[in-house]
Amino acid sequence: MMDKDKMAALGVPRLKNVMGAAMKAAGTAVGAGADKVRVARVVEAITHAADPAAAVPPDLAENFAPFVEALTEARRGRVFFTEGREPAPWQNWAQGDLEASAVEQMKNACRLPVSAGGALMPDAHTGYGLPIGGVLAVRNAVIPYAVGVDIACRMRLTVLDMPVTALETEAARLAAAIEAETRFGVGAEFERRNRRIHPVMDLDWSVSPVTKSGKSKAAAQLGTSGSGNHFAEFGRLTVEKDIDEPGLSLKAGVYLALLSHSGSRGTGEAVAKHYSALAMSLHPELPPELRHLAWLELDSAEGREYWAAMELCGHYAAANHELIHRHVLENLGAGALAHVENHHNFAWKEVWNGEEVIVHRKGATPAGEGVLGVVPGSMGSPGFVVRGKGSAASYGSCSHGAGRLMSRSAAFKKLSREKMEAILRDRGVTLLTGPLDESPEVYKDIEAVIAAQSDLVDVLARFDPVIVKMAPGEKPPAWRCRPKKQSADAECRG
Repeated sequence: MMDKDKMAALGVPRLKNVMGAAMKAAGTAVGAGADKVRVARVVEAITHAADPAAAVPPDLAENFAPFVEALTEARRGRVFFTEGREPAPWQNWAQGDLEASAVEQMKNACRLPVSAGGALMPDAHTGYGLPIGGVLAVRNAVIPYAVGVDIACRMRLTVLDMPVTALETEAARLAAAIEAETRFGVGAEFERRNRRIHPVMDLDWSVSPVTKSGKSKAAAQLGTSGSGNHFAEFGRLTVEKDIDEPGLSLKAGVYLALLSHSGSRGTGEAVAKHYSALAMSLHPELPPELRHLAWLELDSAEGREYWAAMELCGHYAAANHELIHRHVLENLGAGALAHVENHHNFAWKEVWNGEEVIVHRKGATPAGEGVLGVVPGSMGSPGFVVRGKGSAASYGSCSHGAGRLMSRSAAFKKLSREKMEAILRDRGVTLLTGPLDESPEVYKDIEAVIAAQSDLVDVLARFDPVIVKMAPGEKPPAWRCRPKKQSADAECRG
């Protein structure tokens, strides 16, 4: 009668036993002579009712009993949304060019019955569900869309033992190392003979059916950089004062550094799609504006499964960066003096205000007390190495970048490659390849963004890009405009 997608559209959870019971009940009813439209309405009424059994017409009660029983059991112990709850508190660090829709998304997120509090970072802009630059703490739940589509999108900065003058004297060799040792573009992977090897592929990939089925693709994409706003670039790291931090000990001076930005590639996208759809199917009661904030209880089978898959994506993203940096440095015959790295687009179990909560940082960087991180700007503006101050009001978070001023589709309409290239020339930046919708003009002033969060982080060093590599592209792919066909890279940059 109806396939799984049509059943899900009626509110049937994407759980095997529940979906199977619903399809069997509907098929049997139609086979016995019931009107198809009426049966569909009954299915929808059951899935949206507080008491599913009460929504079944008497003449179909026996037929739909197994479905009602399976649905009732699946909902046992879950928290559901009702209007009228006092919103959880949140604070706003965003200033100047902030879309009203981003603020509305943050307010909506705090309406959830699982929400404990939130914060909006100074690079915030509109996303799907939670705004990019949004921080949301919840109780005993995880929200796939509040983690993001590119799970564990990550920054890594390595300080090389080569002289900084190599940016001028050996620019071609530096560029060639990037070109040779990673891959860019949607679906980018290494050819079989050059595939990267890392212990991350020896982890348990059967924690989720999604990761299990995607393991071979993940192996092929290991060490790649993807598309969208992902990059690998060489630049100058300026250290004004000596740094003596765990993992980062540098004397004042100017260094050659490699900075990369990428995430969990196709694996993260597949995990996000699967569990976002599952969460939404479990919460048909959510109004349209909250639909992408559907959650999974952490003590449910689905919640535990997503959490394990998310953690695996985190290890995979870290391995990606490790391999990119290792192979680029080996190509150059260089060593590493120090490195800094951090996730964004992730969820962490943390204790704030005396209780354990799940802190989602969608396009936000961990900035707990003493925690180091990297906040990039754009292909033509600086990034910063920062040390967190552990602000409780921001749930130990800071921005993950500059934040977009202009949408991707608007960039293609308003900007020109000629102007972008002129801006980069003026700033001494060589762009190997890169899309127009990542032009410096589409981003907020990174220095203003950093200044707006001086109560959240201290700046330890400044990175100025000189040789930049991103995925090429001139036309806006369809996924950048439509959430349902969104790529893993779509929401990553701030």
